Amino acid sequence: IFSAYPGSRFSDIELREEEGIPTEEFLESCYAIVPVLDKLGPTVFAPVKMDFVGNIKKINQKFITNKEEFDTLQKIVLHEVNAGVAQVRNSATEALLWLKRGLKFLKGFLTEVKNGEKNIQTAL
Repeated sequence: IFSAYPGSRFSDIELREEEGIPTEEFLESCYAIVPVLDKLGPTVFAPVKMDFVGNIKKINQKFITNKEEFDTLQKIVLHEVNAGVAQVRNSATEALLWLKRGLKFLKGFLTEVKNGEKNIQTAL
């Protein structure tokens, strides 16, 4: 999907003062997480991975329609809000909401593991 490179990290994304989060860099960082989901457990994390990748693709589909206009996530959301489609199923805005939830879930899981939880079900 992307020209993702192994070093795609959220911490490397430079927030644009007035405009927000750069779309392409954000999507590359999200996409770089996908192999981690395979390592965590290809069976247990299969639904999470499928949802994660699907939401990345939905946002990317919107982005590639006009890379200049949609160069930040905020511009995509504002465009969809103004067009009255932000709450429509499969909108980029809805995908971003679910992607954020997926990232938050993954962060919580990894925090549990980092803190010493050995049981995957408990960590989940």
